[in-house]
Amino acid sequence: MPKTKAAPDYVLMFATLTLLVVGLIMVYSASAAWASYRFDDSFFFAKRQLFFAGVGVVAMLFIMRVDYWTWRTWAKLILIICFLLLVIVLIPGVGLVRGGARSWLGIGAFSIQPSEFMKMAMIAFLAKYLSENQKKIVSFKKGLLPSLSLVMFAFGMIMMQPDLGTGAVMVGTCVVMIFVSGARLSHFVWLGMVGLIGLIGLIASAPYRIKRISSFLDPWSDPLGSGFQIIQSLYAIGPGGLMGMGLGESRQKYFYLPEPQTDFIFAILSEELGFIGGFMVLILFGILLWRGIRIALGAPDLFGSFLAVGIISMVAIQVMINIGVVTGLMPVTGITLPLLSYGGSSLTLMLVSLGVLLNISRYTRF
Repeated sequence: MPKTKAAPDYVLMFATLTLLVVGLIMVYSASAAWASYRFDDSFFFAKRQLFFAGVGVVAMLFIMRVDYWTWRTWAKLILIICFLLLVIVLIPGVGLVRGGARSWLGIGAFSIQPSEFMKMAMIAFLAKYLSENQKKIVSFKKGLLPSLSLVMFAFGMIMMQPDLGTGAVMVGTCVVMIFVSGARLSHFVWLGMVGLIGLIGLIASAPYRIKRISSFLDPWSDPLGSGFQIIQSLYAIGPGGLMGMGLGESRQKYFYLPEPQTDFIFAILSEELGFIGGFMVLILFGILLWRGIRIALGAPDLFGSFLAVGIISMVAIQVMINIGVVTGLMPVTGITLPLLSYGGSSLTLMLVSLGVLLNISRYTRF
């Protein structure tokens, strides 16, 4: 193993912490009215977000100093533990149901989402598998099929909750990793066709997913039902204009846009800070993506490279899906915006993942 650099990638760290601070401010701004009404405490969500941000930053700084090869050693065990958690969360009376999905484990308001942990576990294990079997990946039976079978098995367990959004991010991330490892494009074409048929089947099997598709195509067909969220989101983004209405001056957060501090926080940000504010956030995510790609290209070994690709792909896919949903370019999926949206498990795991990426940056050849 090459000697580490004196410091990690400070540009990546700056982008991460800046997005985190923006997220803390926007979580308070977006949730204050709802928190005051429901909990008689305008800082209820902000305090919890600050707590998880603190835990996440401490974890990120710690993980940043742990040799990323450690993840290769423990990847299999971590994956097994995450599979066990996915089984446990499905047990009635054990798994907590929120938003129609049995996706949470915990006591009261403090809980974890095992599917979020599975994303990072799968990235670490797949990076180990691909680095050890890269020559086999061109073979469908010996390389591609085993890796995809494991991914789809995990996806199936996540769908039993059900949680299509998290499952889709995990699958998309793994597909990017496998493609980058050298898998044949022809295999992906055929698998893409099969996947499309499967996706259509998943949508057709659940009436609420069909409603989401119809509301995506024409939200005004059901403005008080399935189209309500996207209509209210667009009502937030539109009035924001170039400069925004001012921090804290959102109108849509006053019980028009449901749970504005979570999946649709970018809509409130755009309403209050305008196009310029939204664009600056996207610039910060662009910097994060650029540095992640740079780290992946400069990693000293295949495992580090695939691990970096997986982490940065996960971030990029979540950002694209969330922004697409908020702006009406994609159907509603329930994906948080990394580092900005309210959420304990998603925020903490994202910071841990970026801590791993920062550790890899200490070994890069650039």
